[in-house]
Amino acid sequence: MRRSVAVLRRYVTLLHQPDLSALVAADGRHSDPLSLPRYHARVYSQNGEDGIIAEIFRRIGTQSRTFIEIGVETGTENNSRFLLEQGWSGVWLEGNPSHAKAAVQRHSEAVEAGRLKVICGFATPEDIDDLLDIADTPQVVDFLSLDIDQHTPHVWRALRRRARVSCIEYNASIPASCPVEVPYDASIAWNGTNWFGGGLKAIEIIGAAKGLNLVGCDIFGTNAFLVDARETAGKFRQPFTAETHYQPPRYGMPGHRPANEARTWQDARVESRSEPGVGGRRAGNGAST
Repeated sequence: MRRSVAVLRRYVTLLHQPDLSALVAADGRHSDPLSLPRYHARVYSQNGEDGIIAEIFRRIGTQSRTFIEIGVETGTENNSRFLLEQGWSGVWLEGNPSHAKAAVQRHSEAVEAGRLKVICGFATPEDIDDLLDIADTPQVVDFLSLDIDQHTPHVWRALRRRARVSCIEYNASIPASCPVEVPYDASIAWNGTNWFGGGLKAIEIIGAAKGLNLVGCDIFGTNAFLVDARETAGKFRQPFTAETHYQPPRYGMPGHRPANEARTWQDARVESRSEPGVGGRRAGNGAST
């Protein structure tokens, strides 16, 4: 009986999933060979990021073949596992101790070879670089992935390390032209509603301050991709704006449920001119595993 119910649930889920080929074909932007969503492919990523990451590096080439991923859970399904298994090296940061332990066990060969370091600790604007220092993380890497739900834009803004390519979670519930994000409060965790993180315009603004151009999003409206502005000319669809590259929320369509409580948003342009994380409470010190 339990198996029958599970099969039925999976069937219902599949019925509600969008036909990706139809979505790509219907959106005129994706007839442009420079458009990234058309290259979606999933090996270990949740939303086809593996294919987009591969296409970006096909266009700009690799250098150090190093990565940082913040928020990896058990190391089963994330955005850099496929890179790791192709010989890359890097650092994973995970706040859940049991998940971090499972990631070490699952990838013990890479850990023992020194190609992977797993840090257990919660990423905050105040502590993010200190946590990465534990693993002697390089100051510049080829690839960064950041997906921690509630405070993704605040942690990314505070991060001093640089990446040639960044994959950053955005809140697709927010219209492309609205430069807003949730205020930073370390005591608040994501509650499953659409009150989290920042809209794509906020991600564009933060990226521009880091010398990055917004070059695309995954077809599900989950992650944005940004590339070092010195490497984008003629290689990606322009202009490099949220309005050009926005994808609506297609995760469990039509997206996260609205928050019942009254909530506030803040202008990411103002926050970008102030010290990240001001007023927030510190959380977690972390230790290398």
